Amino acid sequence: MHILPLFLVLCLLCCGTVTAAFTITEVCPDTWYKGEADEYIVITGTGSLTDVSISDGEGSARFPDGDQAAGRIVVAQQAEAYRTVHGAYPDYEWYDSAPNVPDLIRTGTLKLGNKGDGIILREGGQETDRITWPGDVVCREGQVHFREDGVWDPRPLMIGQSQFSPVSFSGVSGTAFAAPDASREMLENTILLADSELLINVYEFADPGIATDIAAALDDGVSVTILLEGGPVGGISTEEKGTAAYLRDKGATIYTMETTDKAHARYRYDHAKYLIADREAVLVTSENFKESGFPDKGTAGNRGWGVLITDPRVADYFAEVFTADMAGGDVVPFTDTSALPEESTGDPYKPAFGTQSFDGATVTPVLAPDTAYLIPALIEGAENTVDIQQAYISNWTKNTPNPYLEAAVNAARRGVTVRIILDSYWFNIEGENDNDEMAARINAVAAAEGLPMEARLARLGPGYPEKVHNKGVIVDGDAVLISSVNWNENSPSFNREAGIIIENPDTGTYFSEVFTADWEDAGPLPDDPSAPGEDTHLRQEIAAGVITLLFIGYIIRRRRW
Repeated sequence: MHILPLFLVLCLLCCGTVTAAFTITEVCPDTWYKGEADEYIVITGTGSLTDVSISDGEGSARFPDGDQAAGRIVVAQQAEAYRTVHGAYPDYEWYDSAPNVPDLIRTGTLKLGNKGDGIILREGGQETDRITWPGDVVCREGQVHFREDGVWDPRPLMIGQSQFSPVSFSGVSGTAFAAPDASREMLENTILLADSELLINVYEFADPGIATDIAAALDDGVSVTILLEGGPVGGISTEEKGTAAYLRDKGATIYTMETTDKAHARYRYDHAKYLIADREAVLVTSENFKESGFPDKGTAGNRGWGVLITDPRVADYFAEVFTADMAGGDVVPFTDTSALPEESTGDPYKPAFGTQSFDGATVTPVLAPDTAYLIPALIEGAENTVDIQQAYISNWTKNTPNPYLEAAVNAARRGVTVRIILDSYWFNIEGENDNDEMAARINAVAAAEGLPMEARLARLGPGYPEKVHNKGVIVDGDAVLISSVNWNENSPSFNREAGIIIENPDTGTYFSEVFTADWEDAGPLPDDPSAPGEDTHLRQEIAAGVITLLFIGYIIRRRRW
């Protein structure tokens, strides 16, 4: 008597179930565009779009009957506004602005609120997916919210930024070098490799000597394209204006990346430092094109690391990144004028390191923000040693641990020996919360927990590097990170940065020798009066306080967002 009714109920429930063919994979409700007519939604899936609709709870819009989709579908409020920002039309719009873009069939007012709203996806009249904010994501002006492997916003993604995936290349050859010892000769050698084309992306370019070398390449018929940061900290210097104007007048094509009346800058800073010769070789470094980064041999300068990769596959990869970064309304021709600065004479310095050639390496490019997560992942894979040399390490905002430092501390907790060298130049130790305090806190945590971890401040001055500008890591003496990525929140999250991980014993040995020399020169920190004593209870209290200080801090807000 009871079996039949239950069976009928189950049948009705099953017949009313809709199998979702589409999911919401991207949404951008709070844009840079005035009026935000460029806001958009992406749904992804395959099948008929008949009876598929989107709604914010106030208005709704459905797809035209009979339309089919296979893959990613971009739906914008107004197609013309979307095209202005993104350079291409969306697949659909829900307010008519472009006759060549099909319209959704709209009911009511559909506009995405910035502070709080949501999108409901329905198929056959039933809800199959939704995203809400606040809730699933927290809105930020200019941020694209995207879902990857079921997780919303695995990293911040701003409008127009690239989404390169990680890729590794095996059997790679090249030459490793350290600044200031051999950086200038390696840069000059790279420029000489070019027969037809030089592509350069660098945060700052103010060295007249490097400009003269590039001018000679221009005289030999080499095409030169240079992308600079349009708003570095303190603005573009007079020296850089003169260098760029000189090269422009010699025939180079010079651009800057910055917020314009047509587009908002995609990255807070274009902070990368690389040069591509004929798409056959690429030089990647931690150093800007300044006399401090590439001084004449025998002249003092920054401690930095670099590598020349002579492999067209890797060069092509960086050329693809360069092309992507050039394609935006935030890239404009350089127009300033000034005189080429005179070359200065720096303090004498006796180079201690030459260069190191290598073959058969495995190379993995690292881009920020795209694949910056590869850096803490590299440290997380350490089994024996981690050596870190950084210009500085900063705490992150909103009580969020610095994942780079956290990875190093956790490695030490696994028994990995961790050594950290930080810069001791005056502007990195004069404040109340910079490198000397950070090094002391790291050492206090190590002492309190009995960890094989120590931080030191670099030795600078006559006979030594002028300052540490490096952003390097060595893991297990074999894998080396050479990059422009600073260990603050802004650099890996919002800047365009470039780096490379090289897995090769020769390269590992070379940079380990450079690091160890700097480590021995640095010496241990002076005794810290706040360091833990012998009392166990006191040690525990200090450890708890230090850990809290270590991971709660501030980061200086930058100019853009």
